[in-house]
Amino acid sequence: MAAPPRIGLTGGIASGKSTVANLFAELGAVVIDTDLIAREVVLPGKPALDEIVQAFGDAIVDESGALKRGQLRTIVFADEAARERLEVILHPRIQQETLRQAESAGGPYQLIVVPLLVGSPLRHFVDRTLVVDCSEETQIRRLMARDAESERHARAILHAQASREERLAIADDVINNDQCVANTRHQLFALNEIYIWLA
Repeated sequence: MAAPPRIGLTGGIASGKSTVANLFAELGAVVIDTDLIAREVVLPGKPALDEIVQAFGDAIVDESGALKRGQLRTIVFADEAARERLEVILHPRIQQETLRQAESAGGPYQLIVVPLLVGSPLRHFVDRTLVVDCSEETQIRRLMARDAESERHARAILHAQASREERLAIADDVINNDQCVANTRHQLFALNEIYIWLA
């Protein structure tokens, strides 16, 4: 039996990837979220967390031994070498677990949510790429509201990621998420029909 079509869902931070993924899940798509996998691989007792502590020091975990994610994010967005060091630790583990889940999940089609799909080896694993797109100003406004970021730090986070142009350059499909959820849902229904047809 052939594997279900695999759609790589990507977009910049605060573009609305989770909202779109949840809407697709309501329509029956199997959603595999690499952000959730990334959280699982750094739980206390996991080898990845031990390597992160070796690379960044004991101050990166709290009293219970859990990773201080916000503190680590601040470090890696301010220092490209630190970000690359973290990626060497995490990316192979995330990729391995993503492939494992996809192989066993089935479904009419699968959405593989990969925030940093530009430049990721997972790009070659998916059959199509769907970009959730919105303006940078919308991203900054949402990021400031969601994470209480300053505008300066929000812009720094955006500039540490692939640009909007780079994401759109790899897109087979685009959902514009600058407007209301009803507008997003309308675009999503049309794509759902295409993905079911591909299956």
